[in-house]
Amino acid sequence: MSTGDILRKYGSSSNLTVTALQSLAASATWVAGWESALIDNSSAGYDDFAITAKIIVGAAPTAGEVRMYLVAMLDDSTWPDVFDGTESVETITSTGIRDAICKFAASIATDATASRSYYLHCPSAKLAFGGSLPAKFIVFITHSTVQALAAAGQQVTVKGSYDQVQA
Repeated sequence: MSTGDILRKYGSSSNLTVTALQSLAASATWVAGWESALIDNSSAGYDDFAITAKIIVGAAPTAGEVRMYLVAMLDDSTWPDVFDGTESVETITSTGIRDAICKFAASIATDATASRSYYLHCPSAKLAFGGSLPAKFIVFITHSTVQALAAAGQQVTVKGSYDQVQA
């Protein structure tokens, strides 16, 4: 590497609290789901985030889908609709509002295999938001497998990245 080369640097991975994601009920219209705690980039200043998830379905699921969305804070203190930046279970008011405020990040089709692990990967939160990463946002995960997710083993991980000029 030479002086002036631009290198991609990565922060440490951080697992989000997923207490409310364990045993999450299904939502046929993907409006009920899990809201992560606030991901605050206002002081860290990462250029982007990769977000991954391991989702384990329950003991008797049906074929369906697991979806991951990202939701930005509207301004310095206001969240859209039911979101509040606190890890919890939420139900968005309607599919129309979901489509207006939630940025699609990843999905995977599921089958009827009991207790199977499914993996979601959003390689770029910045791209999910159309090329401009907001200072504050949350992850929203929802599924349509009819049965609640497994009571343990869920995981959601974020990893920030930035460019650095080689000295």
